[in-house]
Amino acid sequence: MIGTLTLYTTAGCHLCEHAEAILSEAGVRFTPVDIEEDLGLIERYGIRIPVIADAEGRELGWPFDGAALQNWLAGSG
Repeated sequence: MIGTLTLYTTAGCHLCEHAEAILSEAGVRFTPVDIEEDLGLIERYGIRIPVIADAEGRELGWPFDGAALQNWLAGSG
């Protein structure tokens, strides 16, 4: 079973809003993390957001759609 994913995001990011919609439409639980609150996250994800991460450390960076998300969740993405 898939646990809650982390969505690295920031305010005013239209791509991040689109990623949230893709996750919601897929019925995937996620916790948004605003990178603006952590200098390390800004350095790591500043130009890459939105990025989804799981508990195992796997990441799925933008661009992705519902099909890419499902492949990644299945372990083949």
